[in-house]
Amino acid sequence: MPDAAPNPWLSWDYVQANWGDITTALDQHVSLTVQAIAIAALVALPLAMLAYRRPRLAGTVLGVTGALYTIPSLALFAVLYPVLRDRRATVLVGLVMYALLVLVRNILVGLQGVDPAVTDAARGLGYGPVRVLVTVQLPNALPTVVTGLRLATVTTVALVTVGVVVGYGGLGQLMYRGFNSQYRAEIATATLLTLAVALVADVALWLAGRLVTPWARTGSRA
Repeated sequence: MPDAAPNPWLSWDYVQANWGDITTALDQHVSLTVQAIAIAALVALPLAMLAYRRPRLAGTVLGVTGALYTIPSLALFAVLYPVLRDRRATVLVGLVMYALLVLVRNILVGLQGVDPAVTDAARGLGYGPVRVLVTVQLPNALPTVVTGLRLATVTTVALVTVGVVVGYGGLGQLMYRGFNSQYRAEIATATLLTLAVALVADVALWLAGRLVTPWARTGSRA
């Protein structure tokens, strides 16, 4: 009986032979993540501001975004595709919907955590509502906002792989192909790259948060 062909979990030969597929899937994965988080942040900011300025609407805003978050991703992508008829748009819209709850909640919590005395002092100096928001409230809320961005980004990196259900799942496509062919090196390579993308994105956002909130570092040392 002939020996089974070697099927290692890690193989540089696989990487070399499939470099084009790997880079294409990686680029797709990263671009979907960046676009989804950027769009979700642009949508979440006004929603959080609305909930902050109109506390009676906070429950509704968080309830709607929370309801979207509870929809199973496989079902959501499967329902969206027949409507949008575009694989990338289907995955992108789904990712944005899932990121909204985390971002809206963290922006709202950050705004609520701003010391009212600081806001009152800014108004006493003649600052209008927009200037108070941009120069006082948002900067003070940044640590919490950055935490939300980090959580939403890592979650989105993982959810991109589910896009395989409509044939646009970034590195998830390689995982799916590897499972179908029982090719361990393909599964492991795609999995490790997904973890690496999540780790790099999280560290990058953490560093960016430290750079834009130097007062938070000073306060923690004190």
